[in-house]
Amino acid sequence: MDELFHVSERKSTIGTELRAGLTTFLAMAYIIAVNPAVLSGAGIDAGALACATCLGAGIMTICMGIFANRPLACASGLGVNAMIAGIATTVCGGDWHVAMSVIFLEGVVILLLVLCGLREAIMDAIPVVLRHAISVGLGLFIAMIGLCDAGIITAGAGTLVGLGDITSPTFIVGIISILVTVALACRNVPGSLLIGIVVAVIAGIPLGATQAPTGIIAPLDFSSIGGPIADAGGVPAIVKVLTDPTLLVISFSLLMSDFFDTMGTAMAVAKQGEFLTDDGNVENIKEILIVDSAAAAVGGFMGVSSITTFVESTSGAADGGRTGLTSVTTGVLFILAAFFSPIVTIVSSAATCGALVYVGYLMMSEASEIDWSDVSQGFPAFMIVAGVPFTYSISAGIGLGFIAYVIVALFKGEASKIKPLMWIAALAFLVYFFVA
Repeated sequence: MDELFHVSERKSTIGTELRAGLTTFLAMAYIIAVNPAVLSGAGIDAGALACATCLGAGIMTICMGIFANRPLACASGLGVNAMIAGIATTVCGGDWHVAMSVIFLEGVVILLLVLCGLREAIMDAIPVVLRHAISVGLGLFIAMIGLCDAGIITAGAGTLVGLGDITSPTFIVGIISILVTVALACRNVPGSLLIGIVVAVIAGIPLGATQAPTGIIAPLDFSSIGGPIADAGGVPAIVKVLTDPTLLVISFSLLMSDFFDTMGTAMAVAKQGEFLTDDGNVENIKEILIVDSAAAAVGGFMGVSSITTFVESTSGAADGGRTGLTSVTTGVLFILAAFFSPIVTIVSSAATCGALVYVGYLMMSEASEIDWSDVSQGFPAFMIVAGVPFTYSISAGIGLGFIAYVIVALFKGEASKIKPLMWIAALAFLVYFFVA
């Protein structure tokens, strides 16, 4: 095991990798309950969705661990699943098979772009200052997810956001998870993020935030699998997508989102997992992007929306995960969860708040690498740092920063510094913002 994953070579231990995998799984486990809740509105059986969500996440996360040997985990992405549910009921006339075919097509196209080297080339064309900004923006985004999940940040009365109800059980559990995680981290206790989650789950029992499981074993249901090849009015569902301009535009929009979401997530995890080089490049990025792109197509085929690299992977990396063994551990736990999903779903999102907030804090260190006194660097970086959490979208925040970088360079007469692929990426984002 050590030789296969280069555990000792990366100054880790098998025990640390296994623990980090469990930490990542617990931070992501909410998707097992949330994804079926979102997509069942499109007419897909909730039981089949729970099964396929676990199996899809497990299979692709194991592939990530074996093929890329980095601590990244994959599962059905939030936001995209809600969009697909809406597309199924509005654009696709209630036929979820066609909606999943949109995802399948997007995954196949983005995989081809990776194999052609375009996706990796665009990452290489990104200025180092923007790479640092992406890490900072992702840190704030991760922390915001944790604080929102715990009800510490909520929609305000007459304001966009406000402080939540400090007497609510989820708020209290969130605060407990933060305090325990930070206290243990201050003492350099191994597994502080995992312990913080477990303590918060236990504390949530008397508060009512940790719900009792509805059962122990869930039956496997594969009825959501095979949407793109299902009959849709006499032709396979994928054919309907290929012949419908509206669905093709939607597929392009999803491609742009997936393209840059994963880029930002990979950089964030690489920073915590110590496989981000000094010039901001992610080691093994091609392998990571190949698995992530294939995962999107697999998600569409399995009927669980786009499977993508999860930003919560940073929690396992921050807990010591350095190799693909972390991912394999997470993946195996997801597959087991397909049988025991009622038990797994007792881990509330509030209980993972501390892990996400602490990871957000760690990622803020990248802000010191940005020259804020230089407007050509500082302003585009600021647009990413502010744009990612404020739009609640990784791709939208990155797009704002890319466009700002090109505009500022033009105003300063430094257009020659812009690499050709940065021009292409900025123009693609302009199109994306208009059609999304």
